[in-house]
Amino acid sequence: MNKIIEVANLVKNYGSFEAVKDISFDVYEGEIFGLLGPNGAGKSTTLEIIETLRQKTSGKVTVKGFDLDTQPNNIKELIGVQLQASGYYPGLKLHELLQLFAGLYNKEIDTTEYLQLVNLVDKRNAKFKELSGGQKQRFSVATTLINQPKIIFLDEPTTGLDPQARRNLWDLIRDIRSKGTTVIITTHYMDEAEVLCDRVAVIDAGKIIAIGSPDKLIDELVATGFERPKTVKPASLEDVFINLTGRELRPE
Repeated sequence: MNKIIEVANLVKNYGSFEAVKDISFDVYEGEIFGLLGPNGAGKSTTLEIIETLRQKTSGKVTVKGFDLDTQPNNIKELIGVQLQASGYYPGLKLHELLQLFAGLYNKEIDTTEYLQLVNLVDKRNAKFKELSGGQKQRFSVATTLINQPKIIFLDEPTTGLDPQARRNLWDLIRDIRSKGTTVIITTHYMDEAEVLCDRVAVIDAGKIIAIGSPDKLIDELVATGFERPKTVKPASLEDVFINLTGRELRPE
């Protein structure tokens, strides 16, 4: 597999505080890569540096061969970054917002095509502020795809969503990856990372403390003699909920 992101000895300091402490990792083309860690671990800072949104203190970052220090504009052309809800004009209609973003990228787009990707065609004339939580998140993902990026960054995309909306967003993320786009995701939901990610890096206190596929990391833990204190059932309460209520998308 080809490396699409290479991070070597990355450091970010805020005065005397070390937010990111000499971390190194690679992301491969076409994978879903998860960056996991508690609040304040340094994962968002790391992503913002790769996204060209924050200056690093030292280290080297390349994205598809482009150097962050000397070719940041080339990197910007390759990536799509998910905005939080506060990044949109709440009174604009969805198709107007998509046209606005397309203008920023100097692109002509068919707004219906992008709304179809995220199952929001029937909401094309709705204002952003009128959408449910899940609809807002799906629309946010649509905006990351306008410049046809090679890589998209999703920062905790399912936080606060109900189980149907969460699993439908999982399907959307898998679909995006199936079209050849590399996906970098942060999440606090370990079940989400286990289901979606090809590989994950666990970061804590500014350092990467483990990296590998979810299966590999789980197997390594089991090999130490670890046992869960409670027998794991073959289904979860969330599975029960989805089975009873269905997976179709619903307005709130």
